[in-house]
Amino acid sequence: MGKWVDGTGTLEVAAREIPLEVAASYRARRRGLLGRDGIAGALLIVRTNSVHTFGMRFAIDVAHLDGSFTVRSVVTMRPGRLGMIRPRGRHVLEAEAGAMARWGLAPGVRVRVSRGEVTAGPSREA
Repeated sequence: MGKWVDGTGTLEVAAREIPLEVAASYRARRRGLLGRDGIAGALLIVRTNSVHTFGMRFAIDVAHLDGSFTVRSVVTMRPGRLGMIRPRGRHVLEAEAGAMARWGLAPGVRVRVSRGEVTAGPSREA
């Protein structure tokens, strides 16, 4: 995939399409979901293997993805927590707590990220 840029797209999980925001710039990655009361869909933070929830207003689900967009782990984090570093993690998905379970997102699942005309990651495999 080419260079990542801030923007929007679609997250495809188990034949579901979920609205996606992409945080690629230093500023957008640093801000993440801070200062928000929720998110419709998910936020993809690229080029990172850990996150924190200091200053967050709500609990979030965090999925660590490897370079092929396979979920390595999914955890729920309450506000004011520091997440563990995932050495093989390349990207992080964030969503409101409970959303990832509803979507069927679990370790071993591959997701597909589409943004405009460019697509990243392989299709989901059973």
